[in-house]
Amino acid sequence: MNEKALDWAIGIMRDRAERAMHADPHVGLRERKKRVTRQLISDTATALFLQRGYHQVRVAEIAAAAGVSEKTVFNYFPTKESLVLDREEIVASQLRHSLAHGDPVAAAVEAIAADVRDLNRDFDDIRRRDEVVQMFSRFTDMVESTPELRAAQQDMLDRLTQIAAEVLAGRVGVDPGDPEPQIAATAIVGLWRIMQRSSARHVRSGHPAVAEAVIADVRRAARLIDSGLWSFGAIVQGNEDLEAAGDQVHDTVRQVVAAVRKARSAIPRSGST
Repeated sequence: MNEKALDWAIGIMRDRAERAMHADPHVGLRERKKRVTRQLISDTATALFLQRGYHQVRVAEIAAAAGVSEKTVFNYFPTKESLVLDREEIVASQLRHSLAHGDPVAAAVEAIAADVRDLNRDFDDIRRRDEVVQMFSRFTDMVESTPELRAAQQDMLDRLTQIAAEVLAGRVGVDPGDPEPQIAATAIVGLWRIMQRSSARHVRSGHPAVAEAVIADVRRAARLIDSGLWSFGAIVQGNEDLEAAGDQVHDTVRQVVAAVRKARSAIPRSGST
């Protein structure tokens, strides 16, 4: 990224940090200030990584650019990788809240949809389309080409999956290590991976409405896994025989497949109008 584009990116990131200050009126002023500082450090680090490369930026330089001490950076981010993968706490909170009640798949989709719309709000200015595409492309390439980041990302997904498994298992009174909550949690956390990949794909393709295209992709994925998690939902609703509930799923497979195909054919492709 050139210096002008970098300044624009950092400006947007600072605006995001300021918005975080007023996002939740129920959170105390001290906690909101901490959120602002955390967001600013992470966004500044990401902008510098995109400009110069992950391995070419030192934590001391990030601290100077963000206007904080190096110690402050490490207080918020124990590792360099966590400066890039900074949304784990947010997603973990979303999982705990969204999976605690109601249909787990539907709740996860709605949490992702709200998150996607918020994240994309800053990048709707079509005049900055080139910078947006460059930022998303370089960020994705950086994560995929950096072994440390890929390993950290997988560790993060493992931790999120365990959180989801614990919440789901608690709802039905089984062990989080049992196969049912484990596979259900893996499928649900996979929706966040769909969101990440879909975002990069639609930004690169120049889709005129990235947020809605990404949400549509997440909903498509959710429809596919929802039939498999139907049996888990039956348990949540009071059916105590998991095996019997699972057997019932097979009776509806053909209907589900037909519904998914119909829904997919009705969704416009990327770039279509």
